[in-house]
Amino acid sequence: MRLAILRSADSRGGGATVRDGVPADGVAVTEPAAKPPLGERRKTALRLEIAREAVRLFTSQGVTGTTGDQIAQAVGISTRTLWRHFPSKEGCVRPLLTSGLDAATDALRHWPPGIPLLEFLTSASRHGNLPTADPAVLDLIRMTLNEPALRAVWLQAHDDALPVLAELLARRSGRSADELRVKVHAATINGALRAAAEDFAVRYAEDPDASDGELAACLHAALRAATEGLPY
Repeated sequence: MRLAILRSADSRGGGATVRDGVPADGVAVTEPAAKPPLGERRKTALRLEIAREAVRLFTSQGVTGTTGDQIAQAVGISTRTLWRHFPSKEGCVRPLLTSGLDAATDALRHWPPGIPLLEFLTSASRHGNLPTADPAVLDLIRMTLNEPALRAVWLQAHDDALPVLAELLARRSGRSADELRVKVHAATINGALRAAAEDFAVRYAEDPDASDGELAACLHAALRAATEGLPY
């Protein structure tokens, strides 16, 4: 996941007041940390290229009709190299499926104390600190709704994010990540993120002009429903 630090708005030319390291509007503005080693950056870039080519082929000829050899050929690597990076052809899409989830989790790392979650997300959306709509990712998320093998990769990505979210909530609350209450809260946020992504992916297919603002609104609505609790 990309690391980032808090930065006040006036350090970027604005006039926001900062208190205890948090801008007055409650927004945690992020900026990239030092770049990872060149080898790691090249590996990440290759994995993303593989993922995008896999999605392109899955979209054009179906998951069943696509082979690992075809994905490797499209990228310009050997099939052996492909399998060094991914255990299956369906697993090739994981970097794209985790990109938005990682961005959302990174934003939550900078959720200031004392600021309600929905208020923070509204401010983060206004400052462009939430995931943006990537057509390739949205195409892929829609495919996970009907392709069991891709669905398994999508659900596994969210399952792997659960302990990360639990740890974030535990540090914020001073509780243990192993507490049932923390686990339930982490699962609630995780489920809301997944539901919002799937809902917007379907909506985007119907309206390709849907904006990042609409994605943020969808995320906000899902988390609002989660935080309101059961209506019965």
